[in-house]
Amino acid sequence: MLPAAMGRFWTMLAHYHAQVWNGSEIAASMGIAPNTARAYLDALEETFMIRRLPPWQANLGKRLVKTPKIYFRDSGMYHALSGIRSPADLLTHPKLGASWEGFALEEILRSHQPDDAYFYAVHSACELDLLMFLHGRKVGVEFKRADAPTLTGAMQTALADLELDELWVVYPGQRTYPPGKKISVRPLAACIAPG
Repeated sequence: MLPAAMGRFWTMLAHYHAQVWNGSEIAASMGIAPNTARAYLDALEETFMIRRLPPWQANLGKRLVKTPKIYFRDSGMYHALSGIRSPADLLTHPKLGASWEGFALEEILRSHQPDDAYFYAVHSACELDLLMFLHGRKVGVEFKRADAPTLTGAMQTALADLELDELWVVYPGQRTYPPGKKISVRPLAACIAPG
């Protein structure tokens, strides 16, 4: 693996942060074989630079997404590779929501250490950012970079499809409130354990 090729791959991968992995597209752009792109991704995952979040697979009678989502585990590295140099750059960047999602996801997973973690997506557009199995409970998590997130049809569909025990809508605000049954909007700080 050539360092220059890996550096180029890493920069290209930044465009897939918080999105479904498309190895064939990256491989075609770089002029390498898809299995080489997969090997590069494996190397970054094994060194804890990238998180590959697998899709939840269940027989729900729906066309589920079967490809993992990719996240940079270090927000600073993601920002550097995306050309985000300052807080002002971040606030006006089109990937602000993806940056928030990746940061919040890592904080939640680090804090809660779930037995298993997935994302859930149906080709018809219903999606759940994170599905955690916590001590026998199914907890769904949606990350929203908004001042006051509200209940959506996709949240209600995920709650029913996955038979969630609860659904958290995590946002960068200060207030906790319940927009629906088994659903709570929560500040990120309230979802992570100290230390």
